Order: sequence, then structure tokens, then C-alpha cells
Amino acid sequence: MLASLQNPLSLAGRLLIAALFLPAGISKITGFAGTVGYIGSVGLPLPAVGAALAIAVEVLGGLALIVGYQTRLAALALALFTLAASFFFHAYWSVPAEQAFMQQLLFFKNIAVVGGLFVLAAHGAGAWSLDGKRK
Repeated sequence: MLASLQNPLSLAGRLLIAALFLPAGISKITGFAGTVGYIGSVGLPLPAVGAALAIAVEVLGGLALIVGYQTRLAALALALFTLAASFFFHAYWSVPAEQAFMQQLLFFKNIAVVGGLFVLAAHGAGAWSLDGKRK
């Protein structure tokens, strides 16, 4: 029975993960100045370049997951991006105690997302995808 659900579950998983990244990337476009300021506030160099890179990864990666194109590569890029972002933007170990719980929650949520993306990178998009149609 579970084998018959493999393709619909793969599609649902890709769409749900993309639902995290695509809106985030679009919001960075519409709030570019704020995104640049936020990136700069954590001390990263070239915040405008970082914002543009984040937009590209989130929008293009999210779209790739939706249609299932180059899914393994997109999932790996999103995973590495999310892992790096987690350490810079959710460093719960270095914030005041009253902020630590929320930052820890966000950090480990991101780590779980990275785990899901690694699984997607390992197993691919499934048959209901552009990758699946190319096989």
C-alpha cells in the first residue's frame, strides 16, 4: 500500500518544502532593503550580495522543487543554504536568555528542514516531476 503512495507523497513533500522557501524569497524581493539591513545586522559582509544570493536560492530552489526539476541539486543547495543561515541567524547560544528559546526552536526547525532536504536529495523527486518524466 505504501508503495502506491510514493509518488503522491513525494509531490506533497516537495510542495510543502517549497512553501517554506518560495514565499520567503519573494518577501526578500519586496522587502529588499530590510533584508539587506537584517543580513548586515549579524555582521555578514556584502549584505546586498547576500540578499540577492538568498533570493536566488530560495526562489529558484523553491520553483525547482515545485516542478521537480534538478530536484536533487536544488534540495542540496537549499539544505546547505538553510544550514548556513541557521548558524548565522538563529544562534540561540549567543543571544540573551529571553530570546534563546525562540531562536533555539527556529534553529532546530531549520535543522529538521535540512534533514528533509537531504532525504529529497538522496531519493529524488519521484515520478510526478520533470525529473521523473526525463527518465
